[in-house]
Amino acid sequence: KMAADTSVEILQKVLENEILQTTKVVEEHLDAEIQKLDQMDEDELECLKQRRLEALKKAQQQKQEWLAKGHGEYREIPSERDFFQEVKESKNVVCHFYRDTTFRCQIMDKHLTILAKKHVETKFLKLNAEKSPFLCERLRIKIIPTLALVKDGKTQDYVVGFTDLGNTDDFTTEALEWRLGCADIINYSGNLMDPPFQSQKKFGTHFTKLDKKTIRGKKYDSDSDDD
Repeated sequence: KMAADTSVEILQKVLENEILQTTKVVEEHLDAEIQKLDQMDEDELECLKQRRLEALKKAQQQKQEWLAKGHGEYREIPSERDFFQEVKESKNVVCHFYRDTTFRCQIMDKHLTILAKKHVETKFLKLNAEKSPFLCERLRIKIIPTLALVKDGKTQDYVVGFTDLGNTDDFTTEALEWRLGCADIINYSGNLMDPPFQSQKKFGTHFTKLDKKTIRGKKYDSDSDDD
């Protein structure tokens, strides 16, 4: 028992020492930065300010370019031909393959509308799967809804049904944002190692496995393209 206590104490001391060392390094770094600023003359400060302004101007210019290409809003495109044109002119594209009769597509629409406004760096589109048989076959889209995540004109990843989103119809916009962040199709500022829906697990099996549900008298399966 005493030996165990001693080893715990040693471990604690080592940890405390590590934390102190880290804090010291951070403080030293900050001190150096402050000192650097203090020692700057007016010309150098002016130069720094100009660089900061340039960066802001560039970011604003980039945003305007994205908006001109149809970013910033969630749009429906009429045909397969439009899909190729749209993905050619934007680096990051999320395209929702939907069907009017599939209830879950409406759930997806709601979240994508929010994310399109928030993530102007990415283009958010929807395309009717029934009007795009060639694309659906080429991209092997069998389940509706499916999101095709296109980077530099190439489809890199898919979000198929709601499996990756906590396997529930009640998934949050944050859960979808996290999943798109994992695919590096949006600039995600959260922690990718910490999915926002993990806390839902405490509610039991409802979130891990979805049973058949009835909506408007119709039965549908979790992640099925049958209504």
